[in-house]
Amino acid sequence: MSEFNHERPLIMHIDLNSCFATVEQQARPQLRGKPVAIVNRRTEHTAIVTASYEAKAVGVKVGMRFKEARQLCPDLIALESDPAKYRYVYHRLLDIMQDYSAHVTMKSIDEGVIDFHDAPESIRSRDLVEIGHEIKRRLREEIGVWMRCNVGIATNRFLAKTAAGLHKPDGLDVIMPHNIREVLGELELTDLTGIAWRNEHRLTAVGIMTPLHFLDASPEVLHKMVFQSVVGEWWHQRLRGWEVDDVDYDIKRVGRQYVLERFDLNHDEVLGRLHHLCESVGSRLRSQDKAARGVYVYAKSRTSGYWHSSTLASLPFSSDATIYSIARQLFARAPSDAKEIGIHCYALEATVDPQLSLFQEEIVRERQVTEAIDIINRRYGDRTIHSAHTLESGVYVKQKIPFGSTRYL
Repeated sequence: MSEFNHERPLIMHIDLNSCFATVEQQARPQLRGKPVAIVNRRTEHTAIVTASYEAKAVGVKVGMRFKEARQLCPDLIALESDPAKYRYVYHRLLDIMQDYSAHVTMKSIDEGVIDFHDAPESIRSRDLVEIGHEIKRRLREEIGVWMRCNVGIATNRFLAKTAAGLHKPDGLDVIMPHNIREVLGELELTDLTGIAWRNEHRLTAVGIMTPLHFLDASPEVLHKMVFQSVVGEWWHQRLRGWEVDDVDYDIKRVGRQYVLERFDLNHDEVLGRLHHLCESVGSRLRSQDKAARGVYVYAKSRTSGYWHSSTLASLPFSSDATIYSIARQLFARAPSDAKEIGIHCYALEATVDPQLSLFQEEIVRERQVTEAIDIINRRYGDRTIHSAHTLESGVYVKQKIPFGSTRYL
């Protein structure tokens, strides 16, 4: 499979431009045309989650501390993230995309893929470039006039995503065999999705310095010398337009973390925030019909670095009370000067209703109570019912946007 894939390109990647900042500018017209930064907490030391294009134009970058960004852009406007807005736009975008094919995969809250292979003939027979422009128009008409997206079209997901990143904002590009060398010739290795510094080092170590070198490398070199596994052959196919990424991976763990808002919290106050995280993890776990056997907790200390502890139970669990009970025991040995805490559940398995027996009646009752609480919280809003121990923490430990996953949307 060394030749390029010459089939008609039927994969479309859609990426909302600077999504969270653009959504805020859509919701608040007075912010349009102004530099905006979205943060998870309104302090000068918080990291920037998303920046508007007006902010990016003067050097503001994602991950930059707000204090540093203000030095580059004194009139930068910081807004605390508003997940409800972004979830609304996510669902509206998903509705639009599903009008064209049943095979739609949301890769994150602000980007998704439409596979037109199984679309109705009336859709598949249309020019995908025309459909791309139509989706752009529908975003503006059905969500808001300030909404923009990039569209990439190719024969596989990797090249479609690459095409969607070529001309931001509001671009539309198609990658096909006749122009792939021209496209890759203008990129760096790290511009390719999946090539960060580690993979870049593997490639450059054998003389593959550019995407064109990467494209011209043989599958044997990529397999035996670069990646030392079948991953090298997947890259050889991926760069030539063959699909190797249409794979759904099962969830391996569920977790949350939190940077403490103050350094003078006592142990019980920190436990209240850990309890809040446990409730969030439990809700996420049950939303995927999963139970866990493992709990892992960690703390980043201001003086002693990274601390962690974990345990693996013999029986699966999914209730908030059980998760917190285990996490609290593990956390008893945590450093007292933590600046960040976190928890995740692992060793997941599908939830199976336990057969009622003399020894399982308590388990069944706990599950019934937990399910009733979940139903109420889904209907009336998160934390309508929650532990009194987490009452204060709800002011601080707010639900944030899950990057890179749409499981909980």
